[in-house]
Amino acid sequence: MPDSDKKKKKAEAEERLSQLQIALVDAQISTMKTGRKICILFEGRDAAGKDGAIRRLTESLSVRNTRIVALPKPTDREHGQWWFQRYVNRLPTTGEWVIFNRSWYNRAGVEKVMGFSTPQEQEIFIRDVPDFEAMLERSGMTLIKLWLDISRDEQKERLDARRSDPRKRLKVSDLDAVAQDRWGDYSAARDEMLKRSHTDWAPWTCVATDSKTKARENIIRHVLTIIDADYSVEVKAPDTDIVFSYDAVIEGKKTLQP
Repeated sequence: MPDSDKKKKKAEAEERLSQLQIALVDAQISTMKTGRKICILFEGRDAAGKDGAIRRLTESLSVRNTRIVALPKPTDREHGQWWFQRYVNRLPTTGEWVIFNRSWYNRAGVEKVMGFSTPQEQEIFIRDVPDFEAMLERSGMTLIKLWLDISRDEQKERLDARRSDPRKRLKVSDLDAVAQDRWGDYSAARDEMLKRSHTDWAPWTCVATDSKTKARENIIRHVLTIIDADYSVEVKAPDTDIVFSYDAVIEGKKTLQP
């Protein structure tokens, strides 16, 4: 593609994003007025695009009414607590948005694959999480759960780019080294997690993220559709080739990366 066409496409994408961010401001003004509590979970493999999507989602929002939660590994004390305890105090209050960059689902993902918790602890978690999320829903919280799905080749390319770019040193972790080697284990953990925690009151939405631009734009569209405020700009429904309910996977209409 000629450079002029690339620049044009990039400018068009930035303009679409700008309009969506205006709508996000509208949405937050609405939730601040009504006291609605918004909680968004971003889950996915390493390099699936969580950081960039969260940055685009939040960059125009109120810093007083928006929190991003990205917790380090549990302390010894937290290991001895009820698993959900470290997350409960970080849930949104009235009129607030909280975005989790990885969440309580760590127990069903990286902890399961890497053996950071016992099989019994993992089973207790996946058994209890639907009830925990039902309590959140009954409390009036809007819970949006996103699984960011990336292909193996794209993940490898992004992980290699991290290691070669000094600006991305803070993104590099010891777990990067096993992300590709344990690909199949992560796929199996993902499939069990989604199947057993997808409910009517807290459904999973899957996002194809090999294209960062399309993923970010459609994640915002999905969030705006869920919040359903009075928007001052046009908000189109998300592209169903990019964003789709886990129901579509169950029904065989969509597939996740193997």
